[in-house]
Amino acid sequence: MNNPKRSTSKNSYNYLKNEKSPYLIQHATNPVDWYPWCDEAFEKAKKEDKPIFLSIDYSTCHWCHVMAHESFEDYGVAALLNNFFVSIKVDREERPDIDSVYMTACQIMTGSGGWPLTIIMTPNKKPFFAGTYFPKESGFGAIGVKDLLLNVQDLWKDNRKEALNSGDQIYKALQDISKTVKGTVLGENVLENCYDELSKIFDNENGGFGDFQKFPTPHTIIFLLRYWKRTENKHALYMVTKTLDSMAKGGIYDHLGFGFHRYSVDKFWMVPHFEKMLYDQALIAMLYTEAFQATGKPHYKKIAEEILTYVIRDLQSPEGGFYSAEDADSEDVEGKFYLGQKKKSKIF
Repeated sequence: MNNPKRSTSKNSYNYLKNEKSPYLIQHATNPVDWYPWCDEAFEKAKKEDKPIFLSIDYSTCHWCHVMAHESFEDYGVAALLNNFFVSIKVDREERPDIDSVYMTACQIMTGSGGWPLTIIMTPNKKPFFAGTYFPKESGFGAIGVKDLLLNVQDLWKDNRKEALNSGDQIYKALQDISKTVKGTVLGENVLENCYDELSKIFDNENGGFGDFQKFPTPHTIIFLLRYWKRTENKHALYMVTKTLDSMAKGGIYDHLGFGFHRYSVDKFWMVPHFEKMLYDQALIAMLYTEAFQATGKPHYKKIAEEILTYVIRDLQSPEGGFYSAEDADSEDVEGKFYLGQKKKSKIF
């Protein structure tokens, strides 16, 4: 890994100034002394005996922007990070390999994951704390970034052994997961068990799975399509069509500009998280195409065609490639691009 150079210009830049990732460059003027993922950062942490604060984000993530504005542009938070930590910023779209490892660690430690991904680890890259978004200040039962950093600093200074032991345990768990173990031949019971588990969490009223936020999960629905084709189980097909119809009617689908947003923040598919991902469009277009092939319903074909229209129109670059995503924020406001104004009619 090449070691970065800090900018020597009169403007205040950190070590992200000369990175290739546009997302990292967005953080080059933060008061946080960010490093990219590089040898120099880990060598500095070892030399100064400091833990690593690792932040993994991506450019179209709304809560990544929120945490950046609240905390990483704040001079008080930056002072804590610069004094007691070595801070590393990673673009998950540039380094999915790093993101995969530490997202797995977060899921092991907390039972869930997401972005922004916040990891605190030893200079030897062993994580001992993980989380996602944190507000700047503590409140409503949630710890804020300031208190988190102070607590970790106390732990590192007064109870280092606890942090190191935790890091060793997570490191061992990651090693165990990465081992390739020869499995048994899959039987019919695997398909039946998968169908049964999906049936248990299926939302009969609204489609989809679970009773909180709703993700399209096209891989799950494609499995159900194939399960229906194999077994002629009508309820499997019902779960597919109910979900696809609800998604297409809800706010997660852009009825004017086409394309699907990342997920809905409610169980009704109504209020979307506004970013649009290229890989979501690809998988969901495939899903609606296969649903049309299975059912012959023309509105599934229409949705698939509209998704591809959106991708070619808005996500294809002039050079012929494709952008990975469309930002949730416009003018620093989530979803502002999708707001409309109702004109007042005159009364005669």
